[in-house]
Amino acid sequence: MVFEAADDSGGTGDGARSCSHGRPVRGMGGREVDDAYAPGEAVPLRGYAVLASAYGAATALATLALRRSGRPLPAGVPPWDLLVIGTATYKVSRLVTKGKITSFLRAPFTRRQEAGGGSEVMDEPRREGAVGQAVGELLSCPFCASTWAATGLMCGYAAAPRAARLAAAGLSAVVISDWLQYAWSYTQQQVEG
Repeated sequence: MVFEAADDSGGTGDGARSCSHGRPVRGMGGREVDDAYAPGEAVPLRGYAVLASAYGAATALATLALRRSGRPLPAGVPPWDLLVIGTATYKVSRLVTKGKITSFLRAPFTRRQEAGGGSEVMDEPRREGAVGQAVGELLSCPFCASTWAATGLMCGYAAAPRAARLAAAGLSAVVISDWLQYAWSYTQQQVEG
């Protein structure tokens, strides 16, 4: 998006800038920016900015705490650890965003759309304020939540590798169990017709 000085052809005359298609732009997260970014959609840019700032601040605080603790950071992450932590990230993000048992975490920001397979549910974000909507989207999207989960697991790995490996291995075991449950159910359906 190219910003131009406001003028008679597309400006507002009140000092606001205009984007290349003539809509006024007042600042980050303003209604005009939201409309220019995604016309006709309710995109909570201000909420996304708040969440991105919180994520950055939490990551910076965790990094600072690790540096101040004097613990040496791991020189690298062996492939096996990366696989186990990746699998655990998958499980944490699914558990937080889709698990029936974690519905209480999502309830203030989402509403139940429908029951899913296994012990999962499908939630949708509520449209109540930019921050609330953005949090609802984060808590109902496993792809979105996986970034936060991976960061938390990696911070744990940097602070206490053995404990993080153990927790990640436990979560990975649950993923394997889930796959086996689905394989058993599928096999049983095939045999019983």
